[in-house]
Amino acid sequence: MITQITDIKDPRVAPFCQLTEAQLRNRLDPSQGIFIAESPKVIRVALDAGYVPVSLLCEEKHITGDAKDIVERLENEGAEVFTGSRQLLADLTGYTLTRGVLCAMRRPEEASLQEVLKDARRVVVIDGVVDSTNIGAIFRSAAALGMDAVLVTRNSCDPWNRRAIRVSMGSVFLVPWTWLDDYSQLKELGFSTCAMALEDRSISIDDPILRQQERLAIIMGTEGDGLPKETIKGADFVVKIPMAYGVDSLNVAAAASVAFWEMRRR
Repeated sequence: MITQITDIKDPRVAPFCQLTEAQLRNRLDPSQGIFIAESPKVIRVALDAGYVPVSLLCEEKHITGDAKDIVERLENEGAEVFTGSRQLLADLTGYTLTRGVLCAMRRPEEASLQEVLKDARRVVVIDGVVDSTNIGAIFRSAAALGMDAVLVTRNSCDPWNRRAIRVSMGSVFLVPWTWLDDYSQLKELGFSTCAMALEDRSISIDDPILRQQERLAIIMGTEGDGLPKETIKGADFVVKIPMAYGVDSLNVAAAASVAFWEMRRR
């Protein structure tokens, strides 16, 4: 059933406008946590990957337009579908929806590190990256360039952040990922680690020794300060991307793309 929304304070659409990212995550009861997927394309990727919808907020014109197939899928699954005018949805969410459709979906259980890395050979570790746009861009590159998994440290932006999901174009639903609490876990699972950083002992990203590693974890650091000194010190390799024209570094998302392509499985 499709429900028309006329009041921006309607509690049924609170997940789309009144709850913070922390509240959506629901730390007290993770089984009740949700995330917000934005745009028909991203929502379709999530649905096709098996994620469970809770409710949909859709601009009126998209009910029989761009989101018609999504509305039908959610109705068949018993999820709630809410609609309203473009202006009302803008007033409700605080911004004009780029594609006019938002979907609240159930967060999955956190996967174990062993499960995610079972058959992995090339993975990326996102360490302390707090910008949601960069998180999304790294996930998109990881999917496109063949990374087997993504690991995220707890001090990074949550990949289930709405903007991160949108920028990733749904790649967060495709690449296996989980949280990393201790780098020693990687060593125990047979991974060599390479920290992307400018240090005296840094080797070039095209050094043949990197391609020879059976299992390799590429560690990308925060946008400003880079990786912590202890992380660099504990890495098996410290790697740099040679620069021209006096440029000292790349944005973390751009550097990740270069690293994934160069150190991918041959």
